[in-house]
Order: sequence, then structure tokens, then C-alpha cells
Amino acid sequence: MTIVSRPTRIVSFLGGSINPPANLCTHRTPRSVKPWRAVPGTVGRAVVVGAGKMGLPLAVQFARHGWKVTAVDVNPDVVAAINEGRSHVAEEPGLAEGVAEVHAAGRLHAAADAAAAVRDADVAVLIVPVMLDDAQQPDYRYMDSAVDSISGGIHPGVTVIFETTLPVGDTRGRFAPRLEAATGLKADTDFFVAFSPERLYSGAVFANLSTYPKLVGGIGPESGRRAANFYDSVLDAEIVKMSCAEAAEFSKIADTTYRDVNIALANDFALYADRVGVDIQEVIDGANSQPYSHIHQPGIGVGGHCIPVYPHLLLSRAPDLEVVAVSRRTNDAQVGNAIKSLETRLGGLDEVPILVLGLTYRENVKELAYSRALPLIERLSFHGADVSAYDPLLSAEEIERNCATPYTWGRPAPFRAIVTQTADRLWEEIDLSLFPDLELILDGRNSLRGIDLPARVRYVGIGVQDATRRRSPDASASS
Repeated sequence: MTIVSRPTRIVSFLGGSINPPANLCTHRTPRSVKPWRAVPGTVGRAVVVGAGKMGLPLAVQFARHGWKVTAVDVNPDVVAAINEGRSHVAEEPGLAEGVAEVHAAGRLHAAADAAAAVRDADVAVLIVPVMLDDAQQPDYRYMDSAVDSISGGIHPGVTVIFETTLPVGDTRGRFAPRLEAATGLKADTDFFVAFSPERLYSGAVFANLSTYPKLVGGIGPESGRRAANFYDSVLDAEIVKMSCAEAAEFSKIADTTYRDVNIALANDFALYADRVGVDIQEVIDGANSQPYSHIHQPGIGVGGHCIPVYPHLLLSRAPDLEVVAVSRRTNDAQVGNAIKSLETRLGGLDEVPILVLGLTYRENVKELAYSRALPLIERLSFHGADVSAYDPLLSAEEIERNCATPYTWGRPAPFRAIVTQTADRLWEEIDLSLFPDLELILDGRNSLRGIDLPARVRYVGIGVQDATRRRSPDASASS
């Protein structure tokens, strides 16, 4: 593959799904060496600390390219599953087969002792969560613990790479000194430290690994060289060796914050679309036919590990960035706007039976991190509503733990309103005759804007109303 200093493919897309073509693997059979000194065509031993939804696919990717890989995790059930050749992550396409393949080949095993694993490794990749505390500041509990867990194994020549998204400056200013203090070794001289953000999307991890350019920045020249050469040995995508760790850290936060700001702008546009009586989707499609425009989609809010979190990592260092702060508030306010809309149209919420469809933060991904369904259910209940919920990925017990009554799909019920929080295609198949009291559908992702509704049922989307959606050519064609 090729290591470059700037990405060679920067494209202005016209909105919608972004599916760049995958790069073909051109790696030749590598030569295993000990110790590994970042010579092209050679491989060694790698450790991945954090064998979760992103860490385990990384371990498989590395092992498929000839590296001997140890996946480290604090959960003994995860360690046991990997050592039996099984993936504990069920939803990622190709992962179960990949774990079985590289385990059978003797290139993947798991362990709980991070220090022992790193002691025998050439490269250690850390991918454990940095989330937010109650004050919306970075919560370093898991990453600090992970760094401390490997410190006993740090040795001259090892390269430590952080893939977890971090505030700008943390690789150099927080974690390299922490390892130096624990070991007495000098970073970028005795051992090497770099940052390379994961740029992965649940449900498409292996496709992403073969398409998106891999950004790499070291805390010094040798750290950057070694990290870039490591990724060049395991990835089929372009490797972008950036000037420093801070540039790579900032690039990841800029990427995700851009999306948050863009979605906030789309949500503002949706409010105005309602005011002037047009369908926001028609407006966005029209605007995005100009190549410089890439307006995202409005919705009931932004969930997941990334977009609601990473702007706060930026704000933790630069609280004066007003556009970023306002965008976060705008997107978080969408649930409140939905509650007000329901109250107005139903004449209050006290004892009103309401069905929430979709509890995960995104359809087809079993993950509740920052899902907007959780504050939605909480606030509906606070206003007295009788809240039921359904998600095809969650059991009845899991729904109950999130403070809603489980609804059994296909059963009659006296709901007066249905709120969609994800855009699962299953909702298009719902039999509305099961709900004779239904008055309103609040479509939080505008995914049902084209369906036929009984005359008694009003449609409310995000920037889409009954009248505007029925004037839309797309809606007419699908009705």
C-alpha cells in the first residue's frame, strides 16, 4: 500500500449514503520477525486492549494480515469466547467467521493480563471508551485504567497506539507522560506513542477498514513512522501519516463535530420548513443537488458513542466555540420539541397511552449509548403518559429496564400516539388497524413520510407535516 502525507481522495458528495469503493488487498505474504522494527513486508506481535465492538474486528483484521494478536479484555466471558474461536459480538457482519478463521490459524487468542501480553508484543493498540461525566467533561476512568494495565509490560521498542477518540493533546500530554512515569522510559526514544482514530461504523466495520483513509500521527518522527508502517501492514486503505498526534486527534473530532453541527442546522431548517409549509426532505434534496451542499437529515436527536460525545471533548478544551456549543444544545432539544408537539396535538399527555418504536440509538445496532429514546421515555412518563415500547433487537426484560412497558408486535392496543425513534424498515409494515384509538404518528426520523394513513391519524415528522408530505412527489409516488 501507500503511505502519504495528505489524502489523495477528497470528494464532495451529494448527500445520502456514502459508499466509496473498497481497496483490493495487495499485501504479499509477510515475513515474521522478532523484534519488529517497522520494516515493510514484516509482521510481529500485536495486542488490542479492549475487545469490544470495534476492538475485536481490529484484532481480526490484524491477524488476517499475518500478525500474532492477543485481544485483551477485562470481561472473562469475552476472553473465554475468543479463546474458543467465538465472537461475543453478534451484530457485526463477517466478524464471527473472522474470529473462527484467525483463531483456527493460531493467530488470535485472548487474555486478561494486559501487562503480560504487551511484554511480548511489538505493537499495542488501545481502544476503550472515553465517554462523558455528569458535567459533560471527558471521563477517563476506562482509558486511565487501560494505560495503567499495560504499563508493566512497556519495554524498549514497543509502539503504543491510541484509537479511542481523545481530546486534542491527550496522547502527548496525558498518556505518554503517564507511561513514562510508570516505566522510567522515554517516549519516542525508548518506546513509541501515536494516535490513529478509529473511523468505523457498526455494521460495516470491515468495509470501512478497506475504504476510509487511515489517519496516523505520532508524538515524534519515529513514533509516526512506526505507527504508519504498522497500519500499512494490516490495512488495504491509504495510510495518511500526519504531522503530529494533535493533527490526527483534531481531525477525528472535526469530522464528528461537523456532522453534529450539520444535523443541528438541518433541525433548524426543519423548524422553518414547518413554518412556511414545505417538506424539508424536498428542500434538502434540492439543495444537495448543488455539489457544495451536503445538508444532513433532521431528526428527533443524535445518539450513539460518537456524535453526541466528541463535540464535548472539543468544548472541554475550547468552551468558547459557540457554534459547536449551540449545535449540541439544538440537537439535545429535539426530544423536548417532540414532547411539546405531542402535548399540543393530544391536548396533554396525562394517562395517554403512547408507543415508542426503536430504543437503540440507531436501527439494526444493538446499542443504547446516548439513545434519544431514553430521555424521550423519561420525559413522556414525567408528563404522565403511559409509555410502551418495542425494538426488534431488545428483549421484553431489556425494554422494562429502560422504564417502558414491552409491546408485543402485532397485538391490538389502545395507543393514541406512536413515536418512531429509529428508522427501522419494520415500521413500514405496521398494521394500523390494530390501534383503533390512534390519532397521531410522530415520525422522529421521517422514515414513514410516504405511508398511507387512515383519515383519523395525523402525521407529524421533523420538518414534514401531513399537508407537505402529501404534496411531495416522492410521497405521492409511494402512496
